[in-house]
Amino acid sequence: MTIKDILCVVGTRPEAIKVAPVIAALRAEADTFRVRVLATAQHRDMLDQILEVFSIVPDVDLDLMRPGQSLNTLAGRVLIGVNEYLTDNPVDIVLAQGDTTTVMAVSIACFHNQVSFGHIEAGLRTGDLSAPFPEEFNRKIAGLAAEYNFAPTKSAAENLLREGVSRGAVFITGNTVIDSLFDILNRTDPPPVPVPADQPYVLMTCHRREIFGRPIREVFETVRDYLSLHREIYLWYPVHPNPEVSQPAHEILAGKPNIVLSGPLDYIAFSHAMKGAKLLLSDSGGVQEEGPALGKPVLVLRDLTERPEGVEAGTCLLVGPHRGRIEAGLDKLLYDAEEYDRMARAQNPYGDGKAASRIVAALKGESFEPWGGGRGGREVISA
Repeated sequence: MTIKDILCVVGTRPEAIKVAPVIAALRAEADTFRVRVLATAQHRDMLDQILEVFSIVPDVDLDLMRPGQSLNTLAGRVLIGVNEYLTDNPVDIVLAQGDTTTVMAVSIACFHNQVSFGHIEAGLRTGDLSAPFPEEFNRKIAGLAAEYNFAPTKSAAENLLREGVSRGAVFITGNTVIDSLFDILNRTDPPPVPVPADQPYVLMTCHRREIFGRPIREVFETVRDYLSLHREIYLWYPVHPNPEVSQPAHEILAGKPNIVLSGPLDYIAFSHAMKGAKLLLSDSGGVQEEGPALGKPVLVLRDLTERPEGVEAGTCLLVGPHRGRIEAGLDKLLYDAEEYDRMARAQNPYGDGKAASRIVAALKGESFEPWGGGRGGREVISA
């Protein structure tokens, strides 16, 4: 049997989290695949943390992170670096995940070099190129170049088919983030938390650039005012280091008795923090997927989401960066036990921890049972 050369590309912390189980699953098939890892280091320190957690040592590291570089500069440097690597190191398939500048530029480099490209977490859409920015654009470009579209859900697969992607190029796998989450929680112990023992807490993340300015201040002011009236509830906020986030966060939230501000958490600590939380208040895409897998309701600080399955399943509620909707969501989940149980017990729509094995099966040309049922292999969606 001819061994296929696979190049897995990672640039940011979320990419590494979601590609790590695929790398492990491919390496377990050493008779079929020879795996190399290329790091663009779009996010240097945060990427390195995840690579260490999953014992991944890149075969090549482009080390492209530079302070204050523009998206265009980064995209150009990724495109040049990956192009040079592919020119000197032929591979059969390149795999990359998600919607970052890294994956967009990698997909273009593959297209220009006529190398097969596999897009992990394909088909997510909001329908608005500015929300989220630049991710919606990035993932659409990646989809244009992809020969293998590994859609995490049936809804994502249907988005691709509506855009004209061949049915034979779409595979419903579930989301690999659930593979990683279950792995980490099963093999690590929870670290100490800065919240008093036995006190319920809301875990918040808030960092997306589309709410910088007045919207993020409204989120922080709403949280401050709500918690001042509900002293029995704690909020834990690992503050993102971007000054557009950290400056208003500390100005508005610091010093409040039941609000805990901490530095960013590593992946292991954050996974356990989610598991221990009463509920999640977040603008993160990954949290919208991980929360339901843990039975944690998620109040989503966005008006639009490319992950509508959580909203449709009842595990996530869109509240946006809006005072009235945030307050109503907190009231509903903190003080209405029936509503909390309904959301906490809703079916997880994002995966069963076996997405990586389905991706490997697809790359081997084998049939498999898609996430969510139906037929396997390339015939993943009934006509």
